[in-house]
Amino acid sequence: MKKEKKKKNPIPFRLNFMFFFIFILFSALVIRLGIVQIVYGDNYLREVDRTENDVVNSPVPRGKMYDRYLNPVVDNDPLNAITYTKYPNTKTAEMLETAEILATLIKKDTKKITERDRKDFWILKNPKKAEALITKAERKKVEENKWKEKKLYELQLERITEENIKEFTKDELEVLAIFREFNSGYALTPSIVKNKGVTKKEFARVSEHLSDLPGVDVTTDWDRTYKYDETLRSVLGKVSSSEEGLPSENLDYYLARDYTRNDRVGKSYIEKQYEDVLRGKKAKVENILSKGEVVDTIPVTDGESGKDLVLTIDMELQQIVDEIIETELRRTKAKGNTYLLDRAFVVLMDPNTGEVLAMSGKQYGHNAKTGATEINDFALGTITTSYTMGSSVKGATVYTGFQTGVISPGTTLYDQPLYLAGAKPKKSYSNLGYLSDVTALKKSSNVYMFLTAIKIGGGHYSPHQKLGLKSGSFTTLRNHYAQFGLGVRTGIDLPNESAGFKGVDTSTDGLLLDLSIGQYDTYTPMQLAQYVSTIANGGQRLEPHVVKEIRNPSDKHGELGSVFQSVSPKVLNDLGGEEIWIQRVQEGFRQVAQEPGGTAYSAFASKSYRPAAKTGTAQAFYDGPRRNEYSEPEPTINLTLVGYAPHNKPEVAFSVVAPWVYQGSAADDINKRIGERAMDAYFKLKEKRLKGDTEKDKAVDSNPE
Repeated sequence: MKKEKKKKNPIPFRLNFMFFFIFILFSALVIRLGIVQIVYGDNYLREVDRTENDVVNSPVPRGKMYDRYLNPVVDNDPLNAITYTKYPNTKTAEMLETAEILATLIKKDTKKITERDRKDFWILKNPKKAEALITKAERKKVEENKWKEKKLYELQLERITEENIKEFTKDELEVLAIFREFNSGYALTPSIVKNKGVTKKEFARVSEHLSDLPGVDVTTDWDRTYKYDETLRSVLGKVSSSEEGLPSENLDYYLARDYTRNDRVGKSYIEKQYEDVLRGKKAKVENILSKGEVVDTIPVTDGESGKDLVLTIDMELQQIVDEIIETELRRTKAKGNTYLLDRAFVVLMDPNTGEVLAMSGKQYGHNAKTGATEINDFALGTITTSYTMGSSVKGATVYTGFQTGVISPGTTLYDQPLYLAGAKPKKSYSNLGYLSDVTALKKSSNVYMFLTAIKIGGGHYSPHQKLGLKSGSFTTLRNHYAQFGLGVRTGIDLPNESAGFKGVDTSTDGLLLDLSIGQYDTYTPMQLAQYVSTIANGGQRLEPHVVKEIRNPSDKHGELGSVFQSVSPKVLNDLGGEEIWIQRVQEGFRQVAQEPGGTAYSAFASKSYRPAAKTGTAQAFYDGPRRNEYSEPEPTINLTLVGYAPHNKPEVAFSVVAPWVYQGSAADDINKRIGERAMDAYFKLKEKRLKGDTEKDKAVDSNPE
């Protein structure tokens, strides 16, 4: 029998094939790794070591404000503050952990926590319970792209019960309050966690644990303080809080100017008007980030506090005038027939520079908490509200008569009632007979102004006939008034100034006559002050301003820095007429205050400062806050007064406006009392300061070095 052939075992072959295949795979892997390391190694190494440079801006103290005698008006009180900076790639869990640690070191007010905050926090703290609020069917809709993940979160919020969000302990709510501040900040921008009531102990604790609190820092913040409390507050303006940040309506404007969203900015009036000056230059620090973590910090520029403002306002005088208005308002309100009176205004101005020395306004209101009647600051009303001013504007009418050539210095006209076609008689308070331009101002003749206005309009008066006024008569008179600042914005360095209102009916003859005596168009108290200043200084309309100087910030406490910019007088226009014209108006104003028969003689006859003045009484219709109580416009009387002193060398001009004083027959002369007391106060303060300076000089002379 033949020997059977031995069968070959196939296993070694298969093993060899497998080993060969593995060898090929490893070879490919080695080659690939080689390519990655040799060819792309540097690129990947650079990616691993890649850093990002982000510049962080830190706020600086805002510029201060001083009055004209360098008394602090608006200052900054330093505050210990705790901040948080959110960095890229910071996880929510990490922020929560940091908030929990910080909550053991400080006390945090929880009043600002909303219901939505509680629900969000409940979901964060109870992820499994929150997930259980969603059904499998709802989850499937997200997986099938029928819903977005956001929809599920909204459902969770809806299904969280009142009992759920009441589960939090007091300590947990403090954590939430801190976490809420963390979450409201913007990346790489320090946001305030707490800056009110940070104790020295809290400040020290946080400082000691900064290494355990990523993103948290301690710093010095500031709070705006007002040294004269509510005096002039409406004009000084407001600054947004760190929580408010940039106003949404101007967000793009500020972001384009290197602001961050939680920066504090001026919201109104001086704070807003001079924002670019007051804000200062932020300190800039460059953060070097690697993989989302800060690995180094490099200072870029040092910060610089905002520049300081020196105001033209005399705060001592301002307070005195405020008190005068308040006292006289109460005194007049105590009389009968004054139920609509609720406000009064005074503007004091240097007629040679346009510097506003005081801009006072007071208004009756009701305390929001108690409902009690109180008198509040309404200084803003000097530029934002307007009224018919009455005879105070007659100086502009007489001057316009000179400019248009319809009257000349010394022209006499006969004061008697005028009878227009289809209208009530137009007259003065009595028949005054023949009057010159000067005596017409002294006695406040309406008829003299009526006849002058008719001539300006190219008309002719005959009893019971149409005047035949030319088209454009109203425009002619208004354009000439505008030379004095009446009916146009004064140009004051504050926003939201009103230009007043012009009557729209220019077809009725009698209304042109009303315009000529200040009983048609409306003007602001500031316009009235600019008008009388133009008369006082001989015919130059100066732009009023409330900022006198801009100062560089000072490193020394209690000292002002050097002058960065001085605000010079700005002439808006010159009346440009003959010198005798303005002199005649000035003489008329002088006689009003200093000659028997003048309408302000009783108030100013005995004054050593020898003023010039012009009174005004306007028959008006009430259009104040209680207008909706009346089916028809309620007739009322506005009282005004303008003037300056001394008459031969003016250093101060003033306007007084008291709208809606009484209804019906004359009941008061609050305008004269306020004007007299305000001018007395100005010159008494001046005398007191001169004596004080003299005593200082004597003290220096008696103690030579």
